[in-house]
Amino acid sequence: MKAIVYHQHGLPISDPQALFETDLPVPQPGPRDLLVKIHAVAVNPVDTKLRRNVPTPEPRVLGWDAVGTVESVGADVSLFQPGDEIFYAGVIDRPGSYAEYNLVDERIVGHKPRSISQAEAAALPLTAITAWEMLFDRLGVPEGGGAGQTLLVVGAAGGVGSILVQLARQLTQLRVIGTASRPETRDWLLGLGAHMVIDHSLPLFNELQRLGIEEVDLVASLTHTDQHADQIILALKPQGKLALIDDPAKLDVMPLKRKSISLHWELMFTRPLFKTPDMVRQHELLERVSQLVDAGTLKTTLADHFGLVTAENLRRAHALIESGKARGKIVLEGF
Repeated sequence: MKAIVYHQHGLPISDPQALFETDLPVPQPGPRDLLVKIHAVAVNPVDTKLRRNVPTPEPRVLGWDAVGTVESVGADVSLFQPGDEIFYAGVIDRPGSYAEYNLVDERIVGHKPRSISQAEAAALPLTAITAWEMLFDRLGVPEGGGAGQTLLVVGAAGGVGSILVQLARQLTQLRVIGTASRPETRDWLLGLGAHMVIDHSLPLFNELQRLGIEEVDLVASLTHTDQHADQIILALKPQGKLALIDDPAKLDVMPLKRKSISLHWELMFTRPLFKTPDMVRQHELLERVSQLVDAGTLKTTLADHFGLVTAENLRRAHALIESGKARGKIVLEGF
């Protein structure tokens, strides 16, 4: 099968060897696995981070957002059958979806929404799981709850923020404030349902005060947390909650103490990496996301379609993500 891989980590994305095409055997499913014929993939920041930073003894397939058709199933599979159209985000300790075929545990897979295209669906799984777990599991907001509270989403125009804003606006009563620094990303967030947008290139606390907001209850920090930490702490109410997904070079947690601010990490790969007893929760929430999309409650966060799944197009997608100027999700479709 065709696969797009990297072998030498740390190469600049302009180097043709940073991502290149090779031929690999079609994998065989384990007991709970689905063998999936891949139709579309999305590119995420985790793809670029692993390519830059993680050595690999043999060519490694990246990519964890996928839409495909179930080709065959393992002996213990009960949730899916051959022919099902599915979407999922995989797990980072297994080969990814930049390939014609991929294996995935059924417990982290959902049925593709019927009302949208394969490319539109490919934009959703990883960010939807991350945003859902961050909002409902880590920050502890109940569905339908949050009345009278304010959520600040830092770096809201990226993939996770684009679905988090929708979930918060559609499924809770929170007031949702996103941050963006360009007119096009500001408009993107308002179109997704943010009540207000502030500029994260300026001090966040001052930007909030400009809108008459003295403090917020919850913060979802999605990028550059170390740069914004002081301002986030200023903005948070006593006993507020801070959740983050990025990898700050340093983060001094002691300033959280005076306000009794709680800190929550979100990594959507945790459940499948550790085979937690509630691992099937990711199947359940993807099924719910699929239903919400088909009901018109949520919409795809696809922003750019980069054509076929080729090494050249994937290098272009990685370059855009590394530039920090991407909004929503970048999708590739077909081999």
